[in-house]
Amino acid sequence: MPRLRRPSRIRPFVPVLLCALLAGCGPRPAGTADTAERDVRRAVADWSRVTAEGLAGIPFADRAYEVASVRRDGERALVRARLRYRLAGYDTAPEESAREMELVRAGGTWRVSADRPAPGALPQLWDQGAVSVASGTHSLVLGGAGQSAGTLREIAAEADRAVPAASAAWPGPWAGRVVVLVPGSLDAMGRLLGRPADTYRGLGAVTTGRVGAGPAPADRVVVNPEGYAGLGAEGRRIILTHEVTHVATRAATTATTPLWLSEGFADWAAYRGASAAPGRAAPALARAVRRGELPGELPRTEDFAFGGDPEAAARAYEGAWLACRLIAAKWGEKALADLYGRAGREPLETALRETLGVDRAGLTEAWRESLREELS
Repeated sequence: MPRLRRPSRIRPFVPVLLCALLAGCGPRPAGTADTAERDVRRAVADWSRVTAEGLAGIPFADRAYEVASVRRDGERALVRARLRYRLAGYDTAPEESAREMELVRAGGTWRVSADRPAPGALPQLWDQGAVSVASGTHSLVLGGAGQSAGTLREIAAEADRAVPAASAAWPGPWAGRVVVLVPGSLDAMGRLLGRPADTYRGLGAVTTGRVGAGPAPADRVVVNPEGYAGLGAEGRRIILTHEVTHVATRAATTATTPLWLSEGFADWAAYRGASAAPGRAAPALARAVRRGELPGELPRTEDFAFGGDPEAAARAYEGAWLACRLIAAKWGEKALADLYGRAGREPLETALRETLGVDRAGLTEAWRESLREELS
């Protein structure tokens, strides 16, 4: 039987010919938009290395810009990028910062002419000027423009005392190291955190960071240079231990953790082992109790608000501390730590029953009774 032969395929000669005649159908020659964009991206990568070297003393484990977009206009370019960096020995995952960069081309070479926070993004400390560094055994202190080396060394020494104090109070795992930022002024602190400076007036320090399990690279204690300078030695010890405790408990803290427990535990850790009498350490609440204004419930989230009534905020912090102090004294320090851990994973009522054997009403009544006894 003869084999059937398939007809030969007809090659599309004419379209190929037309394509060869059209300028847009071949590979782009050198110097096109794609090549220029690659050069811009290469310039950004080079800039990352140069700026890391220029921030002398800051122990970057890695530092790189991830370019999101490039918009060119002749010899100029605007780049949106995300800066990712880790501090060696301190950050378990990269910190991120949205950036906007300007580049110019001169002599055929692209160079970065401006590097700033993207619109709406918070600045980094080095965006505010030269950064100084002091290292402790358990701490890294970065100071903003105008901070003296002596001040930074003193804060590093205090942070080195605060870290073991926090570890003694909190049995859960944490890095056992802390990064402290000291902006050059109260106004610089407000800009760094994206809030009006008056929000932090009167505060010694605050802690920034994400709550919840998993890597938390952004944990930083930020010192208010004005408020901290006005504290005595005991006040500085207490405020830094309080903030470092927030760093230590970060992985166990979630959106379900009551603020009274979070703030109260941090104060309990700071006062732990001290001989401060409740009436002396909680003066605002003591005044209220003596006026017959015994609180009817544990402090609410809104009671801790910055920038509100300072007397009301003081009563909230003091009441939270005395609640945690009561739990540690009546049920034990381990029960307090267990309650903290459980309260981040399950409803408070469940956590209270499992650790203390009481409900919220029972704890509240025991707390109110202790306030009557200790503050009246």
